[in-house]
Amino acid sequence: MTKPTGPMNPMLKRLIRELRSQSKAQKAKIWSTLAERLEGPRRSRPEVNLSHINRYAGEGGTVVVPGKVLAAGKVSQGVTVVSFRFSRSAAKKITSAGGKVMSIEKLMEENPTGKGVKLMV
Repeated sequence: MTKPTGPMNPMLKRLIRELRSQSKAQKAKIWSTLAERLEGPRRSRPEVNLSHINRYAGEGGTVVVPGKVLAAGKVSQGVTVVSFRFSRSAAKKITSAGGKVMSIEKLMEENPTGKGVKLMV
């Protein structure tokens, strides 16, 4: 018997189902791409540092990280960072720089089509 693969976290499984249904309902490819990235093994999900986000995100932009956001570096602009997981210090640095920390579910409510959202992979 083969060992089951994929996420075992029930919240993550529910999020993946919601992303797929949102993708079909809104015909937005970004949600299905994000679901595929979250569905893979944890070691293949990117861990993104704040310096990387600062380099590629524009002022007032929205960035989605399908892995974890880490606190190495700094954010010098107000940017909205969306992720499944944040380190405490990364969330604190983002909010102190005038940015917002948001969950993926909240982003789907506020921007159902995913327009203007950058996916960091």
